[in-house]
Amino acid sequence: MRDKVPFSLVCIAVLAFACGPRPRSEAATERSTVKRNTPVDARAPLAPALEIDVNNGVHFSFDVVNASTRKLEVLFNDGRTHDIIVLDSLGREVWRWSDDRMFTQVVQSKVLRASDTLSFAESWTDPQPGNYVAVATLPSRNYPVEHRVAFVVH
Repeated sequence: MRDKVPFSLVCIAVLAFACGPRPRSEAATERSTVKRNTPVDARAPLAPALEIDVNNGVHFSFDVVNASTRKLEVLFNDGRTHDIIVLDSLGREVWRWSDDRMFTQVVQSKVLRASDTLSFAESWTDPQPGNYVAVATLPSRNYPVEHRVAFVVH
């Protein structure tokens, strides 16, 4: 009986920790409120660039360059290596590239030598006219990147 008490207490502690409140992440708070271009940090090892073409839909070209002088291994929790989100002028999400897509549940990594680039090209086919902000993300565990660019659809 004496051995069961500590095990019971450990189980209760684990359950209390697992069910406790979680702080909101900074990214979740910013997703619906920030309406500015993200400045690129010159000291960051990965430098993002997002080009947007608004002819016949909206076409995104998202590049992430290893701006450091050393090789980097970029780690991902699953098969989603990038995402692009479009926010309207009020900061509401109107389109997300990863919606309705399935990704592998396998941890993966990409090795980037100095000056290597990860490139992604995606399209939003049915935009309504208006002012938008595109948020391109590289959701890596060790080098997360987010880059915002404002654009207009006529």
